[in-house]
Amino acid sequence: MNSSLIFLSQSEHETDQLGHALAAVLTHGLPIALNGQLGSGKTRFVRALCSGLGVDIAFVNSPTFVIMQLYTDGRIPVAHFDTYRLGDLDEFLSIGADEYLLSEEWICLIEWADRISEALPDDYLDIRIQQVAETSREFQFRSTGPRSSGIVDALQKRLSSSF
Repeated sequence: MNSSLIFLSQSEHETDQLGHALAAVLTHGLPIALNGQLGSGKTRFVRALCSGLGVDIAFVNSPTFVIMQLYTDGRIPVAHFDTYRLGDLDEFLSIGADEYLLSEEWICLIEWADRISEALPDDYLDIRIQQVAETSREFQFRSTGPRSSGIVDALQKRLSSSF
């Protein structure tokens, strides 16, 4: 059974807390698809999640022009992709992205994931971010399989005790 969760963040601070909460419930690698309009907060959320994993966020930025950044200094290694400028799926696969997507060791954070949806495995966490006001964002979490469902359920429990 797939799980879902909607979280309304009223500030950048709450977005940071949400990223930390998700990091706290991650125990192994998982593909995480991030979708939202320009300026919706995808990279902000990625920075918060990486911070929660212990990654030095001084090096975490949107890899728009390099497509992929690897962060290995945290509790779980992170492959961060920005597919906004990709011409097609083959370009994504040519950088070896599928090796990270299929690995249980790496968390794969994919900004603009709808552009490469055919490459996503059956089980991944889908996060849709929508700007609802100047500093407010709605985060929609949806699981697509058993591993991601367990993560959404754990996140929901963690948030209910934190907020």
